[in-house]
Amino acid sequence: MTRPTTAPNTPGTPPVPASAAERATSRRRRGLRSTLNLPASAALGLSVLWFSLLVLIPLALVFVAAGEHGLGYMGEVLTNQQTANAIRLTLSAAAAATAVNIVMGTLTAWVLVRDRFPGKRLIELLIDIPFALPSLVAGLVLLSLYGPDSPVGIDVLGTPYSVFLAVLFVTLPFVVRTVQPVLMAMDEEVEQSAESLGASRITTFRRVVLPALAPAVAAGATLSFARGVGEYGALVLLTGNRPNVSEGAPLRIQSYIEADDTAAAASVAVLLLMVALSAIVVLDLISRRVNRHG
Repeated sequence: MTRPTTAPNTPGTPPVPASAAERATSRRRRGLRSTLNLPASAALGLSVLWFSLLVLIPLALVFVAAGEHGLGYMGEVLTNQQTANAIRLTLSAAAAATAVNIVMGTLTAWVLVRDRFPGKRLIELLIDIPFALPSLVAGLVLLSLYGPDSPVGIDVLGTPYSVFLAVLFVTLPFVVRTVQPVLMAMDEEVEQSAESLGASRITTFRRVVLPALAPAVAAGATLSFARGVGEYGALVLLTGNRPNVSEGAPLRIQSYIEADDTAAAASVAVLLLMVALSAIVVLDLISRRVNRHG
């Protein structure tokens, strides 16, 4: 027979404490109960309506447009050689830029948080330029330095490297800005304790610092990848839009739209959307697992 969580209401008899499992079940049951009052419910409804008008309904219409001629036509579009090459180039450039951002973004955040040096505030401001700068202007900036008239003798115009460079520029701040707050909140005494016990700086970073930074790095990397997949403005000027060479997937979508093939454009857009959403879902699973074991 299962023992009750509390003893009967007998005077002088203390209640029997509930087990951990029973307390967790009770918290879950309380969590299912809505705490919304009338004003909060109205605010929630207004928020859902606003989100639907801006995001959900347009996304649904894109899916509808992609399936206008059936899944067979969608498959033909995505397996077309020019389209497949554009998608492959975009995804590989976004992945490569994300890998670079993981290393350089973490290193940059570490230097900005842990070190003092002249010009630190200026660098803090410059890191956010890709956020504030229109992406078309970013393409012009990159073209002036890495175009035919490059003062450093590097010309990437119309090459696959132009896609990588454009994506790298617009995604630069993501890992830096997600890792910085975590580094600021970390207690340096933990690292000092590890070093006092004989751990080297590399071991301390690998065993103490890196596990704490992992969720923030993963979040920044995911945002970087998703942003890189959808980049358009910086590609227009820098890539030259050469089919099968430097044409990115967003530019391929533009070509389909100019040819009045909305279904084909929507098909490519849906694929990019699903890739970006998959990255976000993976991040969410990683975050949940880290929180569960943390």
